[in-house]
Amino acid sequence: QGQLVESGGGSVQTGGSLKLSCAADETIFRGYIMGWYRQAPGKERELVGSVVPRGRANYALSVNGRFTITRDNAKNTIDLQMNYLKPEDTAVYYCNRAPVPTLSWGPGTQVTVSS
Repeated sequence: QGQLVESGGGSVQTGGSLKLSCAADETIFRGYIMGWYRQAPGKERELVGSVVPRGRANYALSVNGRFTITRDNAKNTIDLQMNYLKPEDTAVYYCNRAPVPTLSWGPGTQVTVSS
C-alpha cells in the first residue's frame, strides 16, 4: 500500500512550536487529499487537518489558527507547523489520506507539550 514516515516530534513547553513532516511514496500521495491525525493517550485518533492536492487546507476547530498544513507535491511531503502549543496537543501524530485514512499507518511521531 505504500509507506508513510512521520518525523519532527519532540517535547516543548506551552506556547512553543514544532514542525512535523510526513514523507510518502509518490503512488500514494499524488492527487489525494492528505491529512494529519493525532492520538492522545486513552483517546481515539482524530483528524487534525487536511490539505487538498492544490494546497488548500482545513483544520479541526481545536487547532484552527495555530496549526498550518502545507504540501510539496514535487517531494511528496506534507508538513504540519504547530504554534502556540498547549498540553492538550500532546499526542502521537500521524499522516494518512483524508478524510478516510485508507493507508497503513506509519510509526507516527510523539509530541509532548508540558505546562
